[in-house]
Amino acid sequence: MTQLSWIPTIPAVAEEARNAALDHQNQLTKPPGSLGVLERLSLQLAAATGEAKPFFEKKAVVVMAADHGVVAEGVSAFPAEVTPQMVLNFLHGGAAVNVLARAARADVFCVDVGVNAELTHPKLISRKVKHGTDNMAQGPAMTNEEAIAAVQAGIDTVSELAQQGYTMFATGEMGIGNTTASAAILCAMTGITPEAAVGRGTGIGDEQWKHKCNVVRRALEVNKPDPKDALDVLAKIGGLEIAGLVGVILGAASHGAPVVIDGFISTAAALLAASLAPEVKPYLIGSHLSEEQGHQSLLQQLELTAPLHMNMRLGEGTGAALMFQMIDAACLIMREMATFAEAGVSGKEEA
Repeated sequence: MTQLSWIPTIPAVAEEARNAALDHQNQLTKPPGSLGVLERLSLQLAAATGEAKPFFEKKAVVVMAADHGVVAEGVSAFPAEVTPQMVLNFLHGGAAVNVLARAARADVFCVDVGVNAELTHPKLISRKVKHGTDNMAQGPAMTNEEAIAAVQAGIDTVSELAQQGYTMFATGEMGIGNTTASAAILCAMTGITPEAAVGRGTGIGDEQWKHKCNVVRRALEVNKPDPKDALDVLAKIGGLEIAGLVGVILGAASHGAPVVIDGFISTAAALLAASLAPEVKPYLIGSHLSEEQGHQSLLQQLELTAPLHMNMRLGEGTGAALMFQMIDAACLIMREMATFAEAGVSGKEEA
């Protein structure tokens, strides 16, 4: 795909830093590979940052919030009014992602990119493109121009945070109806059936789940999104907050910053971002495996692993915030663990 003018340039990762990190790792007082995911993480972080022993003093969870017109089809157990109510909960620090981010020494930033309400709060980042998407079961969720504007909102938010010294980002979201849009994106991009992509979302029963599958199928039939054109998919069956997350991912990678991908909705955004700019892939870090049944398929498309299996499906960035602590652990192993020479321990003998 030709580089689109609104997509920022993404630098190549530093293989020399990865090699330096591997050399150091091989000198630590442990058998090679014995710390598993932590070792793989440290190498990826080194390549992304260009530092053999990076550490991230300032980490940000960027929660994109927006409403979905498809909620009118009865696809959620919760009403659309929950979206603005939860945005205020984030801003007051009372949501699950706030608690888990505090535990990880990270900050939460909430962005209104398309909430169907007028919100004001000193901590709110207001980048509203429109008051929610249109009903994708009846036509396109938004225009290409609106989708690009929402992506740009994510890019701009990350750029401002990078200027404030944040060097690692995580994707979070809030938007009643967004598992429906994410399932439709998964179907459009991979060709799998709605029955394989649609999950329980906010906790719907069997009959509502069947209805949700039919709504996704209708959205695909009505809009006919082009799987070779990620922008077309995003605009026709996506969400404003999903577009915002595409921007967060593109923006983070453009600043050479790793970005931790949360659950089902965030991974749908990551798939679109990687389709628009494949150069983002080395900057993506998987976090947890969502209970949403389509999440594993999205991860496989991106060749991402989810080290944390926590039976979670809340979203908000909660799994990504937990992953921050694993990332800190990987960094500290590289910085603080003794080498064989330092500890006076005999290393592996050559055969």
